[in-house]
Amino acid sequence: MSSLKQEVEDDLFVRAPLEEKVLEDFAEEPVTFWNEAWRRLKKNRGSLLGLITIIFLSLMALFGPVISNHSFDDQDLALSNLPPKIEGLGWLGFDGRDVNGKDQYEAREVTSNFWFGTDEFGRDLWTRVWKATQISLFIAIVAAVLDLIIGVVYGGISGFFGGRVDGFLQRIIEVLIGIPNLIVIILFILILEPGITSIILAMVITGWVGMARVVRGQILQLKGQEYVLAARTLGTSNVKIIWKHLLPNVMGAIIITLMFTIPTAIFFEAFLSFIGLGLQPPLASLGVLIEDGYKSMRFFSFKLLFPAIVISAVMISFNLLGDGLRDALDPKMRK
Repeated sequence: MSSLKQEVEDDLFVRAPLEEKVLEDFAEEPVTFWNEAWRRLKKNRGSLLGLITIIFLSLMALFGPVISNHSFDDQDLALSNLPPKIEGLGWLGFDGRDVNGKDQYEAREVTSNFWFGTDEFGRDLWTRVWKATQISLFIAIVAAVLDLIIGVVYGGISGFFGGRVDGFLQRIIEVLIGIPNLIVIILFILILEPGITSIILAMVITGWVGMARVVRGQILQLKGQEYVLAARTLGTSNVKIIWKHLLPNVMGAIIITLMFTIPTAIFFEAFLSFIGLGLQPPLASLGVLIEDGYKSMRFFSFKLLFPAIVISAVMISFNLLGDGLRDALDPKMRK
């Protein structure tokens, strides 16, 4: 019996020859979805530039106020409205001279330099700009994370269970969408005292709706797939199916939506601060600095220039990164 078995193995089960190219493909390490997405993202120069810019601005927001010797709330009226001055960069126009060519630092006997100038209260704009960037990013990221949590849970439950549960939850979303988002935010801030907490809560009230609708649509599309039906047949609970099978496959859409939520939150925060419903002194966000610079734009344009450049760079970078992630995480782009 053993000899017959050996004879069958030798005669019938013969290895098929493989080409060298095929063998090389088998020898390579398997590429995961996230590794391939990262490779595609790196090929997108705009998205890579946006990612680098976000990292740079985040580091400056953390360490920029520490670089200066001045605090963001230090006031000295003797130093009010000083123009920017950077030693050795006078050829760029940052030499501390006004429109008449007079050196304001020498005229006022000011020994220290202010790289972004000072405001009407003599506060260092370099420190205030980066402190404002820190606060704006903090508000936007916290609001986006809360939108993420509420939207994923709400949309996941609505899309997975469907039926009456989905119908009831979607009616609530339709009511929230029917009310203008800006009006809800303004009314909420008017009820509470303006501050970081009230601004975050005001943006979260309706901000999660977009995330919930995206997650619901993806769950509705995926819950009928074969691997979900197999998991149900094996007796897997609904919670495990949602968290282990459905949400990992929706993660790409969630990350993309999150990247577009952050600049939207920054815009709303800046708008609220611009109309006077934002942070109160001495705290400042980019919207507050832009509103202050707008008032004196005719005579002291530098007070508006620097916060406008920073907020524009932040919003453009997040949008570029979001576009790149949308292409990188799209399964249809996978070759």
